[in-house]
Amino acid sequence: QVQLVEAGGGLVQAGGSLRLSCAASTRTFNTHAMGWFRQVPGKERDFVAAISATGGSADYTDSVKGRFTISRDNAKHTVYLQMNNLKPEDTAVYYCAERATYGANRYPQAYAYWGQGTQVTVSS
Repeated sequence: QVQLVEAGGGLVQAGGSLRLSCAASTRTFNTHAMGWFRQVPGKERDFVAAISATGGSADYTDSVKGRFTISRDNAKHTVYLQMNNLKPEDTAVYYCAERATYGANRYPQAYAYWGQGTQVTVSS
């Protein structure tokens, strides 16, 4: 049973920072791409960032480029999302997801496993 456990969400003022983490239980973590998505009530789950299995390549949605950084520590089976200069429109539940292959991908359907989500609220 694959488990992804997110942590690090919370309430922050606009302009502040948060660091999300996602610990994975899979033994094959080092060969799997990871992604972060976010969702607000009544809307679809949106792509935020993704990173390849080795960490050699990363992809971001345009609205977070230059503010968010995705990284991973394969020794710890953990992926991170450093979020700086947060804006109220970043408020959402953030989910990490794991693909069963190497390459990063923007589409939720490409991911096999999902965490339970962590709430990020940015006040203005």
